[in-house]
Amino acid sequence: MRDLLRQSMRWAILISLVTALLAMVLTLVSSSFLNGLPWQGGLLVVLLIVLIGVFFDMLGIAATAAQERPFHAMASKKVAGATQAVGIIRKADQFANFCNDVVGDISGIVSGAAGFAVAAALVFSMDLPESNRFLVEAVLVGIISAITVGGKAIGKSVAIRYANELIFQIGRIFYFFEKRFHIRVFNVKTKKKRKRKRGVLRAPRTD
Repeated sequence: MRDLLRQSMRWAILISLVTALLAMVLTLVSSSFLNGLPWQGGLLVVLLIVLIGVFFDMLGIAATAAQERPFHAMASKKVAGATQAVGIIRKADQFANFCNDVVGDISGIVSGAAGFAVAAALVFSMDLPESNRFLVEAVLVGIISAITVGGKAIGKSVAIRYANELIFQIGRIFYFFEKRFHIRVFNVKTKKKRKRKRGVLRAPRTD
């Protein structure tokens, strides 16, 4: 129990730092893109951020729904990506936490902030009165929220039905990075069966 709590605490601290860093980077990048774009381009950027959040949410659900057993036979045949898929499934809690909570929540926050920026650009380009700005912002935020929730609903259905296929494709991506750049994310330890030592049969002791 202590080891589990210790590992959970380490992961919580690490993922919190990663979340803060990613949130700052994505906010700066999206702000720099939106400053030089018209509202149409800004809207495309917002939709792209929403789609990234939906995609990663789908991967997180797939990791928790995938079955490990089919990949063992593939790994024994040395199929590229099978071992990495096993690693994803064994670390499904951390993988889902990163995909759903880190990337998903950051995408939601950044897309909401970017939506307000796009609404302001739209109001300015159309020369609308300031009183209409709140209406435009409300409509845009409503559209972004509807796309996010609807996309995640579709993504969850796809993730649950095709969990193994999705995780296998992600495993192949990790395999590529591992072989090409020597970046190993998941360290899968195989369980070796211990061989029983054959004892020598001895005659019963007689007095």
